Amino acid sequence: MSTLLESDEVLKRGLDAVMRSDPVMKALVANGATPKLRKRPPGFGGLAWIIVGQQLSTASAAAIWERTRLLFDTDSPQDFMTLSDEDLRQAGLSAGKIKTLRAAATDILDSRLPLGRLHDLPADEAHRLLTNVKGIGPWTADIYLLFCLGHPDAFPSGDLAVQEAARLAYGLEARPGPKELTALAERWRPWRGVAAKVLWAYYRIAKSREGSPVA
Repeated sequence: MSTLLESDEVLKRGLDAVMRSDPVMKALVANGATPKLRKRPPGFGGLAWIIVGQQLSTASAAAIWERTRLLFDTDSPQDFMTLSDEDLRQAGLSAGKIKTLRAAATDILDSRLPLGRLHDLPADEAHRLLTNVKGIGPWTADIYLLFCLGHPDAFPSGDLAVQEAARLAYGLEARPGPKELTALAERWRPWRGVAAKVLWAYYRIAKSREGSPVA
């Protein structure tokens, strides 16, 4: 992959392109919706952090992850697999998230999920490999691609904060679903991930609360 969101310079390049392609985006940024780079380390730990935090408030996700990460070497799926379900429940994890984490760790160890090579693959292929893991849906895959790998065109169309920000920014009557938002996002290629960051920044302004999964 030739361009990753690894620096503020690359983020600015993508932001300039998005603003040129869409006057609404230009207006949002002009009114303060300036995104930050915000990254998490790639690997099993980054993926586990996303799975743990899914569908939780920022505060709850942070508290559960803090307890979970103290239990094992977060870079090691092997180490994770030594933990009992009871250990993980005590940290605050639901049964569903425990199953998803075990499925991800197993697929990594069995080479079905080449986590260390995803950054070399096109976004669609990397997304397919992630969602092949039982329990990992499109949102988790998109957030991993965007925040852990820095893929500039990863776009979490199922994110409720992004959907709501788009509704407000574009004056839509209803919050767009994933299909509608994906169609809207075509104008931002190949920088859809940067546009998502703008929408999260706008959500924070409009709602006076954090919407980004990386706060």
